[in-house]
Amino acid sequence: MNNVKRIAATAAMLAATLGLSACAGMSNQDRNTAVGAGVGAVAGSVLTGGSAVGTVGGAAVGGVIGNQVQKPPR
Repeated sequence: MNNVKRIAATAAMLAATLGLSACAGMSNQDRNTAVGAGVGAVAGSVLTGGSAVGTVGGAAVGGVIGNQVQKPPR
């Protein structure tokens, strides 16, 4: 059982490292979209009691809001 926990912890650390390095080449607008989607997903899940539809809807709305926060000048 101890080995399973060690493997799970190593896999979680690897996933977190790869996930954070994926944001290195993003523009500010792309980063805001990703953050907005994440925050919206959490908020949607909390507000709907963990409903999958609420989580996806929150992520969609949060992503749109995050995308529109700092639009580059035209």
